[in-house]
Amino acid sequence: MKLAEALQERADLNKKISDLRGRLNQNSLVQEGETPNENPIVLMQELEKAIARLQQLIKDINLTNCATIVEGRSLTQIIAEKEGAIMRLSAYRALADSASAINYRARGSEIKMIATINVSELQKTADRISKEIRTLDNLLQSTNWTVDLIEY
Repeated sequence: MKLAEALQERADLNKKISDLRGRLNQNSLVQEGETPNENPIVLMQELEKAIARLQQLIKDINLTNCATIVEGRSLTQIIAEKEGAIMRLSAYRALADSASAINYRARGSEIKMIATINVSELQKTADRISKEIRTLDNLLQSTNWTVDLIEY
């Protein structure tokens, strides 16, 4: 199995577990004399099976990410770089939006607000970070489809 396939299965399992939790909650109480639409015991067994598979996949994915070296870095390091870049981009865009806010004044005597940061330079930095994120994501995606999952 390729790493990308394991990642897809992990996403599917997360959705399935969420769905099973909802179905369990919907079938946990019924009026006296009624039966639930689905058997909660069967749903719990499905939930346990899905969680066990998810745990195994997470172990295997993490092991593979640590052991796979691309351009001198492990996939884990590349993922951390991408997540850090996403956080920086979010903060820089929020700052640029805040500093770009239009300050309306009814009269010239009212307090004038001015940006304390160069918004244009901040936008350029945000664009550079966006490109960095795309590059890292492309590297991860292409690697995920070429690397075999290491099964623990």
